[in-house]
Amino acid sequence: MAKGKLKNKSQGTSPVIGANPASQQEMTQPEKHMGSLAALALVVAVCVVPLTAEISTSGLSHPKHISLKMDEAILTVNNELDSDVVVSWVSERCYQCLYQQLGVLPAGPGPGQPSSANFVVSTQHEITLQLNRTTGNLELCTVPFHFGEHGNYSLWVKNLNNSSIVNCAVVTDADPVNSYIPILVAFLIFAGLALASAIGTKILGLDVVKGILFRFGGSMETERLINSELGTPSRTVSLVADNILPPAPSPSKRLRSLDTFRGLSLVIMVFVNYGGGRYWFFRHESWNGLTVADLVFPWFVFIMGTSIALSINSMLRAGSTRRSLLRKVAWRSTQLFIIGVFIVNPNYCHGPLSWDNLRIPGVLQRLAWSYLAVACLDLLLARGHLDILTTDAWWSPGLDIVLYWPAWLCVLLLEVIWLCLTFLLPVPDCPTGYLGPGGIGDMGLYANCTGGAAAFIDRWLLGESHIYQTPSSRVIYATRVPYDPEGVLGSINSILMAFLGLQAGKIILHYRDLHTSIISRFLIWGLLLGVISAILTKCSTDQGFIPVNKNLWSLSYVTTLACFAYVLLVLVYYTVDVKGWWSGAPFYYPGMNSILVYVGHEVFEEYFPFRWRMANSQSHGEHLTQNLVATSCWVFISYMLFRKKIFWKI
Repeated sequence: MAKGKLKNKSQGTSPVIGANPASQQEMTQPEKHMGSLAALALVVAVCVVPLTAEISTSGLSHPKHISLKMDEAILTVNNELDSDVVVSWVSERCYQCLYQQLGVLPAGPGPGQPSSANFVVSTQHEITLQLNRTTGNLELCTVPFHFGEHGNYSLWVKNLNNSSIVNCAVVTDADPVNSYIPILVAFLIFAGLALASAIGTKILGLDVVKGILFRFGGSMETERLINSELGTPSRTVSLVADNILPPAPSPSKRLRSLDTFRGLSLVIMVFVNYGGGRYWFFRHESWNGLTVADLVFPWFVFIMGTSIALSINSMLRAGSTRRSLLRKVAWRSTQLFIIGVFIVNPNYCHGPLSWDNLRIPGVLQRLAWSYLAVACLDLLLARGHLDILTTDAWWSPGLDIVLYWPAWLCVLLLEVIWLCLTFLLPVPDCPTGYLGPGGIGDMGLYANCTGGAAAFIDRWLLGESHIYQTPSSRVIYATRVPYDPEGVLGSINSILMAFLGLQAGKIILHYRDLHTSIISRFLIWGLLLGVISAILTKCSTDQGFIPVNKNLWSLSYVTTLACFAYVLLVLVYYTVDVKGWWSGAPFYYPGMNSILVYVGHEVFEEYFPFRWRMANSQSHGEHLTQNLVATSCWVFISYMLFRKKIFWKI
């Protein structure tokens, strides 16, 4: 983990306000002379990141020499009061969190001569600054403010009109840069390429253009054959005759929308895994809530379930036995798990893998368990010949559910197990049913309870050294304990996610070629799941019964993302398979080779052209360029493999 250096001439060290630990350079030590509560908060915060601070009592200090990184700004705090002031902060994304102390500003040496300190603050989210007197810990003021990247700001603390009323105001000394311009430029470039491709396709589809290309291509082919060593008149005629032969019967129709949906999820997943330009919304949410990075993995699980329904039905119709398919499912799940543990493992960054630090859970491992459970359920109940089913019974409108009620019963039983373990399992030194992040959250009362029962089960079954050591909750909540977002308990809800995708596949099978029925049922499922999510979350981020949480793979997270998946699948299905307005390119190609692209992007992440030495590693623009180039390379690779008909299947 990269860290940053702090320099504080009179007070020791302090953490950078709201900063991301991944962007710093060197770990620091907490201040020695703080109160017990403030010391605890600082010890936690110091694991997050430091700040550059200089305190001066002889006048204003000058921050020009401070080198800023991405998502950082300079804040100069000026104290004109006749007493020492404690400066603390908290991020607005941190729910019920302790204020974290930055430092103590001594009283100014005299009237009109303030003491001042420079701090490097994070610009990712709005933060609230709190200023207290050191005597009696009396709160003077709180100032919420969203700083801009590379901006220069001053916070003035003074008495208002020589009265006892304290005034705190933030002044912008130097305007920040617009860090979102690279995203706008990238969007315009890719939108332009997409528009040019669409226009080019339309032009090439015109009969006049087709005729010109045919004549030109025919003459070029004839000339090439005549001039080649193998070219003879008879050979040319033979080829022409071959060209006018009727085409071979086309294979069974494959829904391009499913591969397009899978490819879209995969491309976004690759992009965010490569860094997403180091923007906070392309990183996983610290705890409750959603970012772009939190959307794609559940969608991938969802569409995997849809593919299970279609592939098993296809193989049963082709005459495969359920026992042989069960062996294939078990073998494929084993392969996915082994690849995830020994090939795609984040602990490679710490050197060669060893059992002492081998992370057992992971993305492919989660896919393996979900695939095994859902495919086995479907194999037990799948119908090989759907055309013989009656449509006259009163229950026929619910055919896609009623026929598979034992599978639904199993999934509901699994969900009851998840609810009981999550809310009823006693966890030592933690409240029963705790769903919080620990650390400085919940006013620091449960610092080591990150994840509640989910973390406890992982530590009990797998051991603390075999789970993820740097969870996203460290960024804002400064948690100090390991926690694995792909842990054992969350796998139950990933099975639910895959099963909801399986239901989409059943709808496609039972109402094949009835586009209106398929789309309407997708929308009904999306609406139903959305209503469930609204009830579970109370339409809030942190105050619902079960908040949306990717780290926990909470029930509301699954219902919310499944709702989004059904709606997005409707859009893709309608535009690609129903209307044919879009071919699915370029996402269709990585969707056809998803395992190869996912494993390849993890294994070759540090190699050119996927990564290179940057001129300015603290530039969003350069990081975004590198990540987009790397992701585009995998799209191009998948396209070339598609042209060569090379597909890696396990």
